[in-house]
Order: sequence, then structure tokens, then C-alpha cells
Amino acid sequence: MPAYETMPVHLATERLILRPWSETDAADFRALLAERGNGTPTLERARTGIAELLHTASTTGIALLPVQRRTEGDFIGYCGLITGRCTLDEPEIAYELFRHVHGQGYATEAAAAVLDAAAATGRKRLWSTVATWNTPSLRVLEKLGFTHDHLTTEPNGEVAWLTRTLD
Repeated sequence: MPAYETMPVHLATERLILRPWSETDAADFRALLAERGNGTPTLERARTGIAELLHTASTTGIALLPVQRRTEGDFIGYCGLITGRCTLDEPEIAYELFRHVHGQGYATEAAAAVLDAAAATGRKRLWSTVATWNTPSLRVLEKLGFTHDHLTTEPNGEVAWLTRTLD
């Protein structure tokens, strides 16, 4: 396996800050997960999830990071790299934002910063997997230069696999 640089865990854009997780993010993380419509996880489960994300970042060198708006200072979601359905050599970019901030370009802005951070690690390609019904997320990936690779069918429906070569 090629040696990769560790992904930076502090990223900044014009409007956003991506940073390491803190236990103080648990309530916001819990609320974000509740928006999925599968019930609200307990605060303890959110804390455990954050601990797992921090552990994964420390052992893999890639991270899923909280996203906050610079001006407001509020947690609006997360964005980063995961192994998910892929590998450490070619990880997935993942993001999820609160519905009340959709349509403002934050996902594209955060994901562009993560693309730059991924390229800085020495990786050559990223993946993304998205449910085919999720048109807004597919538009974000298209803006970032991801192209369709293939489709799979999973228990929850059809999933588009997209890829992007890093410069």
C-alpha cells in the first residue's frame, strides 16, 4: 500500500470551517442524524459516534469533519473522507448537512476543500456513492467533476457510484 500523508483536519473556505470533532458537537450531530427520518439517536450514541470518528481519523489518516459557518459559528453538518464502500487507497467523499442550509452551496464549498485535502495526501482517485433519488447530492458531485462509474441495487434502492481523479 502506498504511503499517504495525513489529511489535514483543519480546513477553511470563504464561508466555512471544517475542524476536528468535539464532544460538544454531540447534540448537533444527534439532531442532524435525526433528520434522516430513522428516529433520534440518544445523546450517548452521538457521543460514541464522535469517539468512533476521532479514532478512525487517528488510525487511517482520513477524516469526516464537522462543518460550521464562519460568520454564524454554527454546526451545519459534516464533510470528509471515509472508507465506506471503498478503500483507504481510494476513499469516498461523504457529506450531510442540515436541511435548513440546503441550496446555499455549502456542500459544494465544503466538498471542494476536502478534494484539495485528499489530493494533498497523495491519493489519485476518490469515490462517492449516492442514492439515485438524491438529485441535489448528485448535482454537487457533478459540479466537483465526479463522473458516473456504475449503479448497484441495495436494500434501500439504487446507488450511483461516481469517481473523480485527483490532480
